[in-house]
Order: sequence, then structure tokens, then C-alpha cells
Amino acid sequence: MENQLIFVRIATINDIRYVDEIIKETEASALARGTGIAKRSPESLSKKICEGKAVIAVTSRGVWAGFAYFEVWDGGRFVSNSGLIVAPAFRNCGVARAIKERVFLVSRRTYPEARIFSITSGLTVMKMNSSLGFQPVTFSEIAQAPDFWEGCKSCVNYDVLERKGKCNCLCTAMLFDPMVSATQSAVAQNVSVQR
Repeated sequence: MENQLIFVRIATINDIRYVDEIIKETEASALARGTGIAKRSPESLSKKICEGKAVIAVTSRGVWAGFAYFEVWDGGRFVSNSGLIVAPAFRNCGVARAIKERVFLVSRRTYPEARIFSITSGLTVMKMNSSLGFQPVTFSEIAQAPDFWEGCKSCVNYDVLERKGKCNCLCTAMLFDPMVSATQSAVAQNVSVQR
């Protein structure tokens, strides 16, 4: 990768042209890491883009660099941040963090009362989630809508999830609860005032 500007922004209908490449790289990355991944169809990613529920990173020359999206569950009580992928040429240069932060901020702005969750088996994503205030939780603390679990069926580890009664799997569920975050901020402010 030569020195290029990378723009991280909400995806637009013009970005649908990258969907096949995003899906291909997502599957290749999961295979290379030996991890499971819920596969997404071109139609489902295109829909996220059209609904304004996707974040994309592209270079000033129009080269796709990364992607993520969010989904709303249980009548807006939960929002998942999902599908984070960075093209190989742009890894290890902050693109994943920029995308993760943007999709999180868009989720918070659009659904300020929602609990935001992320399911991952990757240490890098777990660290990014932790830095944003996510905490590891059991699967019982995230969205329980049947169509949410439908998305997991294409993962190679779905049998583990089923055997465990959808209580846990090889992935780690992480949750950002705005009520807990607000309470922690208030306590921290109170402690610093008392010092």
C-alpha cells in the first residue's frame, strides 16, 4: 500500500459496488484465521448500505479498505456492531479502529438508549471493544430475537452454539450498556471532585 488518504464514512448506495469484494475477503479472512463467521449475502450487505447502517473505508483513489455495519434488534433495545473487515493491504495501520469507532458512534447517535453488542473470536476486536466501554457478557445478555440467531447458522461453529443452548459459543459476546456507562462516568466524576 502506498501512501494514500483513507476516508472512513457512512456507506452510500454508490458503495454497493464493493459488496462482493467485502464478502469474499470476510470469508477468506475467517478461513485463514481458522475461525467461524456468520456469512452475509450480497443482498443483506447492500440493504445495510441503503439503510445507512454501514461504515466503509475507501482510499482517495476509490479502493475499498474496510467495512462494518450495525443491526437493530428487539425493537431498538439492542444494536449489534458486526462484520468488521479490513482489506489485507490496509491492515495494521489503524483502519479497523477507525471503522469500529465510527460504527459505534453512529450506533450510539442513532439509538442512544440501546445496548450495543459485538460477538467476536478475535483478540483485536475484543481490545477495541474494551477501549470503547464494552464488557464481556453471557449470550443471555444480548438480543434474543430468533432472526438474530439465524445469522449464526452459516458459521462453522453453529453446532457448538446449538449444543450449548445458545448460552455460549466459541465467540465472546461483549456489551456496551449506556446506563452502566453513564453510572460509571458519574461515579468517576464524583471521585475526582472529592479528591
